[in-house]
Amino acid sequence: MVEDSVTLDRGSGLALWRQIAEALAGAIAAGRHAPGARLPTEGELAARFGVNRHTLRRAMEHLESQGVVRVEQGRGSFVAEDVLDYPLGPRTRFSEIIQRQGREPQGRLLRLAEIAADARVAELLGLRKGARVVLAERLAMADGRPVALGAHHFPAARFGRIANLLRQDPSITRALAACGVPDYRRQVTRITARMPTAEEAEALAQSRARPVLVSEAVNVDGEARPVDATVTRYAAGRAQLVVGEA
Repeated sequence: MVEDSVTLDRGSGLALWRQIAEALAGAIAAGRHAPGARLPTEGELAARFGVNRHTLRRAMEHLESQGVVRVEQGRGSFVAEDVLDYPLGPRTRFSEIIQRQGREPQGRLLRLAEIAADARVAELLGLRKGARVVLAERLAMADGRPVALGAHHFPAARFGRIANLLRQDPSITRALAACGVPDYRRQVTRITARMPTAEEAEALAQSRARPVLVSEAVNVDGEARPVDATVTRYAAGRAQLVVGEA
């Protein structure tokens, strides 16, 4: 953490805001503030450095422009996180992608339910509107930080067992294998961006003022039959989607 009081050299000729920026950047580089951690408030930092808020604000604006911190309106300032490269190829597997980048993948199942397919999900899966699908909503994390919120839809007529399988083991790859689909590939992906809902922002631990990347994908089996229609919302500050890699 930044010490309770920091002495600036007011006779050095170096602007106070730049000294503050360098002190904060140094503390972050030294690991005293973890990636994604909330920094002290503007008022607290101004008091610690003995400057007015205008000077402190200029230092924070500089750090934000350098990609060292991110400032979220109404929430405060945070240490910028490392952005994950997330390739969207024919075999997109979250755990494999995260492990290749030296991170620890984790997943949490948020919801399992059998629901009626809306018009869009039905179209993606080649079903009639209102057909029953199994919805599995999962939060994917890297090193304990939320990265993506995925809503998977499986045709219930074919994968009626998958809900029970996922309750025992959250791996979708293993659940599909147990249902007779040993491998699957991504047939199509559509990517858009929008502002998150309140529920999405809470799950992804981000501000509603920051956008999410939305990936709409269809996975198919070896006979090109749809097995899963997935809508994934990525925290744009933590992941960038890379198209064209396996």
